[in-house]
Amino acid sequence: MRIADTQGLDLVEISPNAEPPVCKVMDYKKFLYEQKKRDKALKSKATKVTIKEIRFGPQTDDHDYAFKRKHAEKFLKEGAKLKAFVFFKGRSIIFKEQGQILLLRLAQDLEELGKVEQMPRLEGKRMTMFIAPKK
Repeated sequence: MRIADTQGLDLVEISPNAEPPVCKVMDYKKFLYEQKKRDKALKSKATKVTIKEIRFGPQTDDHDYAFKRKHAEKFLKEGAKLKAFVFFKGRSIIFKEQGQILLLRLAQDLEELGKVEQMPRLEGKRMTMFIAPKK
């Protein structure tokens, strides 16, 4: 403590459980500032994953499908993940196969832009599929 006082710095305990406890002489406020700066830099470099959704009906027409496929291509080119789902209203749940065929067709059309992260899966009245962009 005397050494830290003579240098005008702080005595910081590094490892309190060691025998004898390990301490270091440093400017603690400067250390905290630099650590916060490092954390902020790492946080800014981290990629933020956005998920874009595209909704289909089980009886989606070819023109509507093409329109939504173009949007899906744009989303994947921007680097966003794509959540494509078929929403079944009322009794349309009997067309489960059509919904699955529609999602698999979308996956096949977007094959060069992204890879399927999760195959079509029925959850209640929704059949969902995730597509991640290729790097």
